[in-house]
Amino acid sequence: MFIDIAKITVKSGEGGHGSVSFHREKYVAAGGPDGGDGGRGGSVILVATREKNTLYDFKYHKKYIAEDGQKGRAAKSSGKHGADLLIDVPVGTIVKDQVSDKIIADLKEEGQQFVVAKGGNGGFGNARFASATRQAPKFAKSGIPGIERAIVLELKLIADVGLLGFPNVGKSTFLSMVSDARPKIANYHFTTLSPNLGVVNMGYDSFVVADIPGIIEGASEGVGLGHEFLRHIERTRLLIHIVDVSGIEGRDPLEDFHAINKELSQYSSKLAEKPQIVAANKADIPSFNDNFENFKETLEALGHTVFAISAATKQGVSELLNYSFEQLSKIPIEEIEIDYDESVEIAGLEEEKIAVTVEDGVFVVEGNKAHRLIGSVNFDDYESLQYFQRALRKMGIIDALKNAGAGDGSVVNIYGVEFEYTD
Repeated sequence: MFIDIAKITVKSGEGGHGSVSFHREKYVAAGGPDGGDGGRGGSVILVATREKNTLYDFKYHKKYIAEDGQKGRAAKSSGKHGADLLIDVPVGTIVKDQVSDKIIADLKEEGQQFVVAKGGNGGFGNARFASATRQAPKFAKSGIPGIERAIVLELKLIADVGLLGFPNVGKSTFLSMVSDARPKIANYHFTTLSPNLGVVNMGYDSFVVADIPGIIEGASEGVGLGHEFLRHIERTRLLIHIVDVSGIEGRDPLEDFHAINKELSQYSSKLAEKPQIVAANKADIPSFNDNFENFKETLEALGHTVFAISAATKQGVSELLNYSFEQLSKIPIEEIEIDYDESVEIAGLEEEKIAVTVEDGVFVVEGNKAHRLIGSVNFDDYESLQYFQRALRKMGIIDALKNAGAGDGSVVNIYGVEFEYTD
């Protein structure tokens, strides 16, 4: 099954907590602090690969979580870093942030990587806080939480040329004749249920062709298979519109040509304006000659270049390919605008926000900074309490409490720890 859009949630690993430890050794009466730092949490990294051509794997597996970093240890030993989580996606995958709907990555090259959620840093161990005036700190820092974010993966095939046409006009046969692709070919409609890519070797250079599943009338409105794949044509630079001019199925080739272009324009005006070469197919069938001259004259009057070909016998195919390659050399590669900002990740965590609410007369403080601060404090140690008071002011928590109306004697709750506010 071909799946070209998937919504998933990713979460990077949490940084390990720093360790509170003191050196213990025979004949050493009072060893100094030797708590090590916590390990960094693993990141979630998307990796583009040509070994995948669908997002089907993401249909059932919706959440991906990287490994947490380990806690620091004694003897100034740092905790082990969490392993990065590598997620393979097809080349041509666009990554969007679900909240903002902004494109944050365009994975268009083999092996290209994108860190979609960076792992949290590990917390400092108590050895880091030792100084001339604080020789035995009994506190350490918590690790930074991982980043959780919802993203949309959207697959848009990367090809230079897209093949257009109604079902069963010979697109798959054409692709099999001009490239190393081996699409399924049979004499019934919708043989191609997913796009096929093929590399056309010109001897001195090459280009990539995509066989897009047959588009039918109403595709731009979601009818049939066409709507699911129109987006793939957006990444191509040139279109080859294959039309069955033999009329052996009782269809009018001119009506077919105009019907397909109507669908393109209704889906996207930009798509309809792409350069288009017309390949009048099935020239090996006798009835072809009855329709070709009128077909060619009509479309050339509209400014189109028309080639008579037979995908089955390769008649006229070389001329079509040479002309297509010549046109590609004149068409620049369009870059997708990436709107990535690391602040999107921070916003997802509310990293810089401190929220104060009043519940039953208690001032409740929330925010990741406040959460980490609570995890860093040893409330049984005087020096650690002093560090806590300084941190409250430095982080803006005191100011936030004042703005919320807290005064002397007010009860404050920070993630389960309650104390009286004193100005």
